[in-house]
Amino acid sequence: MRRAGSHEIEIKKSRFICHLARVRDEDEAQAFIAGIRKQYWDARHNCTAFVVGDEQRRERSNDDGEPGGTAGVPMLEVLRRRGLTDTVAVVTRYFGGIKLGAGGLVRAYGSAVSEAVDEIGLLERRPVALLAVAADHRRAGRVENDLRAAGYAVSDLAYEAAGVRIEVGVPEPEVAAFHTWLAEATGGTSVAVPAGRTYVEVPV
Repeated sequence: MRRAGSHEIEIKKSRFICHLARVRDEDEAQAFIAGIRKQYWDARHNCTAFVVGDEQRRERSNDDGEPGGTAGVPMLEVLRRRGLTDTVAVVTRYFGGIKLGAGGLVRAYGSAVSEAVDEIGLLERRPVALLAVAADHRRAGRVENDLRAAGYAVSDLAYEAAGVRIEVGVPEPEVAAFHTWLAEATGGTSVAVPAGRTYVEVPV
């Protein structure tokens, strides 16, 4: 998700306001939920769903007084289907006087989250290899400039007695091509060694 935000839909005079936010863990998700419930204290329902973590995912949903399984679960299902993590959704409902039935509620809460995600936009987290490029002090400035000019992301510079260590982020499928480019660009005077892995977020 690109940013936090809200999006409102109206179904049979009921207002459904979906609030989305990025969170780092369950505590942040619960704090966001508490804040929305406090802000919209006069609403009939503030239903919730969140997903946090990658390997050890934690998922929770709450119907907040709606019939069981008609609000939080369909909200959570949208987050799962979109492949979202570290995301919390709260749908505030102001009842419009017309009952929607169980099927109508499932569709309404799912649609509220889905439309909010579409409105706010998504980011995809992609793996990036970190490579440490060694250069002597005399050539380091040129190597750094060449890296940036070629579109590589320089994430760190470390000046050491033996030379300069330039940390570069390279998309994993492009690592082999990077080594070839570096050898040609520096005439073989600089080499790169693995320095870890990280992720970057790009709009989709």
